[in-house]
Amino acid sequence: MALDVPRAAAPARSREHWCVLALAWLAPLGLLLVGLALHPDPRGYGTHEQLGFQPCLPLRLWNVPCPGCGVTTAVTLAVRGQPLASLRAQPLGLVVVAVVLAFALWATARQRAGADLWHEFRALPWRRAGLGVGALALVAWAYKIAVVRGWL
Repeated sequence: MALDVPRAAAPARSREHWCVLALAWLAPLGLLLVGLALHPDPRGYGTHEQLGFQPCLPLRLWNVPCPGCGVTTAVTLAVRGQPLASLRAQPLGLVVVAVVLAFALWATARQRAGADLWHEFRALPWRRAGLGVGALALVAWAYKIAVVRGWL
C-alpha cells in the first residue's frame, strides 16, 4: 500500500511574470514579421521609410547619420539570414536581434524551471547592461558615421 504524500504546490507566479514571458515571445516574432515585410535598403539605411517614417533628418541636413541609422536595415538583413550584411549595415541592429533571441531563450528556460520571470528580470544587472549597450551604441554610431562619410 503506497502512502499518498502531498506534493508541494508550485509557487504562484505574478501577473508580471506572464507579461515578461509574453514580451519575450512576442519580441522575436515582431522582429521576424517586420524583417520579412520590409526590403532592406541597399544604401544600408532608410529601410524604416517603408513603415511611413521620414528620412533621417541629420543625414539629410549634415550628412551625419543619427545613432540608430541603419538599425531597421540591419534587423531586416539579419532576419533574412544575412548576418554579415547586417553587421555592415549597422552593428547595433545585429546586437538587437541577438539580444531579443537570447531574452526569449532565457525566459523560456526560466519559465520551464518554475521561476517567476518578473523577480528574476528585476534582479538583472541593469546598470551594467545599460552602460554596455550605451558604449556599444556609441561605437556603432561612430562606425556608421565613418561608413556614410566614406572613411571606411
